[in-house]
Amino acid sequence: MSSALNEEPPPDSSTPAILRLRSEPPDTPPTRGRPLDEVLRAGKMLRDRLPRSEHSGWRPAGKRRDPIQVLRASDAGRVPRLSPIRYGRMLASPFAFYRGAAAIMAADLAVTPTTGLRVQACGDCHLLNFGGFATPERNVLFDINDFDETLPAPWEWDVKRLVASFVLAAGAAASPSRMAATPQSPAPAAIASGSASSPACIRSMSGTPAYR
Repeated sequence: MSSALNEEPPPDSSTPAILRLRSEPPDTPPTRGRPLDEVLRAGKMLRDRLPRSEHSGWRPAGKRRDPIQVLRASDAGRVPRLSPIRYGRMLASPFAFYRGAAAIMAADLAVTPTTGLRVQACGDCHLLNFGGFATPERNVLFDINDFDETLPAPWEWDVKRLVASFVLAAGAAASPSRMAATPQSPAPAAIASGSASSPACIRSMSGTPAYR
């Protein structure tokens, strides 16, 4: 995959301003105040440069860092006597390991193609890091509830980690010994359906004041 996918597009008159501004920090969204049709057009141009099919596979990098070393490095700042407990819990199942290995996945995703749109990512966006919140208006909101791994990063990273967590969790629910959902189970279809509905949901909300 070419590294050009992560480079800025040429700043000519045919390139929407939103794409020329996409390297701004996450706290200054390039979409802020821009017409919705311009935002949608820019998104389609990015998809032309990086088709969805480019996200369909993954191969280990030639000089991939040892995952154990990555985990050991993530112990920095933790209470040393609690690390064995943490690793013991990660041994319980593939999904339990996945939950504790956000640093490994981040290292692997760092060499994958992205559109270049950076956000303040969750950093550990798996299905058990969502929950309900009570508002002053006595409403209940459902959202991410864990931000200890948050960082500025490509938006694709959170999506990929979330979808992968559903695959592993489905396998664990079907059988504790199963690595992931099998093609014969209903989980893959449900995961594909949920992933496909995400863009439609985002588009439906994109015109609301909270997202503009």
